[in-house]
Order: sequence, then C-alpha cells, then structure tokens
Amino acid sequence: MASMDKNPLVYLEFCQSRLITASHMLHYHSVLDAYGHISIRHPLNSHLFVMSRSIAPATISSPKDLVTYKASDASPIDPSAPPGYAERHIHSSIYNKHPHINSIVHSHAESVIPFTLLRDIPLKPVYHMAGFLGSSVPVFDIADCFQETGNDPKDMLVRTQQLGDALASHFSTGNNVTLMRGHGFTAIAETIETAVFRAIYTTKNAAIQSNALTLRAAVFGPGAGTLTGSNDGIGEIKYLSDQEATGSTEMTISTVRRPWELWAREVEKSGLYENLALPRAPE
Repeated sequence: MASMDKNPLVYLEFCQSRLITASHMLHYHSVLDAYGHISIRHPLNSHLFVMSRSIAPATISSPKDLVTYKASDASPIDPSAPPGYAERHIHSSIYNKHPHINSIVHSHAESVIPFTLLRDIPLKPVYHMAGFLGSSVPVFDIADCFQETGNDPKDMLVRTQQLGDALASHFSTGNNVTLMRGHGFTAIAETIETAVFRAIYTTKNAAIQSNALTLRAAVFGPGAGTLTGSNDGIGEIKYLSDQEATGSTEMTISTVRRPWELWAREVEKSGLYENLALPRAPE
C-alpha cells in the first residue's frame, strides 16, 4: 500500500480508486453481479469504512459513488449521503469485531450456494489456489439468529447490527470465508488485493469441488468414497491437508499482486467499466 505521509487526501483517493477497480474485477469474474459488494476500512480512520452507494458494482465509477460509514453502527458520517446497501452491517460488524481486517467481500456466487445448503458436504480446499479456505468453512444460518420477539424481516438479508454481529462471530476461529445458507458467502482479508483474490478463488474452488463430486458419483456411484480426505474408500476425493492449506496460503499471499495487476488490466481494457478516481499511487 502506498504511503500517505505526503498527502493524506491524495492517498485516500488512491484507495478509493482501488476500491472501484476491485468492484469491477469482482464483476468481471462473476463474483458479483447486480448485487453484492466490497468495502475497505477507511485508510485515514480505522473506525470508519468505505463502500459504494446502492448501485450495481460494475457501474461504480467515481468517489462520488462511495459512502463512508461508522464501523460502530453502519451509519453514514454524512446524513445526506445517498442510500447505501441494506447489508452494510455485514461490513460494520466484522470491522468492529476483527480490527486486523481491512477489506470485506460479500457475494451471491451461484457456484458456492450448494455448499451452503448441504451440511454433510462442506466446502474444502481442493487445489493450491484455495488453501485459505482451511480445514473447515463455517455456515452462517440466519434462521438461527432472528430475535424471537423482534420483527426481523425474513428476507435472508443481514440488515441489522444484531444479525451482523452474529455473522461476524463466525470468523472467530481465524477462518477467512464464511458461507451463508441460501445466500452466498463473505470473505475477509487484511488487504483489498487479498480480499479480491479470496473471493474469486472461493468461487473457483467451489466449481472444481462440485465437478469432482459429480465425476465421482458418475464413475463410482453416489455412495462411493469419503468426504473426509482420509485414504479409505473407492473414489475418494483427497482434499488439501492442513499443512498443504497453510503452505499454499502463504504462497498465494506473497504473489497476490500478480493476479491483481492482471485483473486490473482486464477491466481497464474491457470497455464496460469506468474509474474516474486517481489511477496511480501518490509519490
């Protein structure tokens, strides 16, 4: 990340530009469509965070499309700010409870949804680009979190601080991704580059794992193999071990700028996206 020593406002716009580019990357790679969002912790005030107003991620184009919120309650610091996403409490609660996290992605990617529904088939890392998934990806079931005496809308959205806190608690074991039943997933990271990386490769891992499960059933029958990663059973799917997941996670973090630069070039050349914020790091 660039230094803010010389001009904090220039540095802020640089970070805003990267947030806009990240939104475009996630749309380009089908992690976000008209819905979903990415945020960053405010680079000049850790008690705030920045995310888009309530528009499709692909159409975000300038700092005027961005809103700054309080991490304490997801309220905008500017009362006249344009309407924000209903689920901004996902972001505020995670920033509040996990001070080391600086970027969050919330996605409804269809490749991931089946793993939010089948508790006996957990999402697990099947290749080295997704070691960050670790040994277990928890599932947040919003139905378990509605207040019995409250009037929470049953629309599956995390639209209150109480629900946001419940989701944020699912990151308490050090995991980087939490699935959301019948909804999607949320990924967290210490940098925006890593957050985008994890969101994209979560969807890729889900697709590969689904293909492996389908292939296994087609060849060996639906009852073949195991889901535990052990060495018994015909047609076993061998997932990454804990050591392999840790090692591959370290490897990808050290090279995360490589895919970021590629994905930035992709959205720059696609013709669909516009970014009017500062395009370069301050000197």
